[in-house]
Amino acid sequence: MNKLFSFFHSSKGQATTETVLLFPLFVIFILFVIKIFGLLILNQKLEIAGYYAARRFQLQSHQTDYYANTWDRRFLIKDIQKKVENYLGFDNPGMKKFLSLNTLKMDINVSGTWVKVTLTARTKPPRLPFLCKYNKDRVCEHDEKCLKGYNFLCETGGEVNIIKYVGHNDRPMPYMRPEGK
Repeated sequence: MNKLFSFFHSSKGQATTETVLLFPLFVIFILFVIKIFGLLILNQKLEIAGYYAARRFQLQSHQTDYYANTWDRRFLIKDIQKKVENYLGFDNPGMKKFLSLNTLKMDINVSGTWVKVTLTARTKPPRLPFLCKYNKDRVCEHDEKCLKGYNFLCETGGEVNIIKYVGHNDRPMPYMRPEGK
């Protein structure tokens, strides 16, 4: 019977104190990696969405004032923004939480030569409760980078900007082969 209990009781093994002390540090490290990964994904998704928005506005917008002020403003820009928000995950609660999405702002500025499309995604602060309960003035004594990081994590969140430039769609006449006449 003594041999049976000696099977479950071993003198070799990892100290429990080290495991218990290192586990919270491992969890904090994993949470930071996940949040950084989420920001990288958001940046890449904004790049793709910015290209889509700029290209679609270039191909479907109008040059005449009447259509530019009516159809482009009333339908096209709103539809592009809706599609961009859908792609980024504003309608998916899991993706919205993972990327900490708050708002999306899309500006389209038409100048003489270029169309400038700016996408600005605001994120919510991750609010890691075990880090945000401390006073930021005591934690970040006169360190600007620390204050900026604390503000991002606990108070304001962040902002990701993407700017894309495209030319106007001049709609050239279609190419006609000579043998077609």
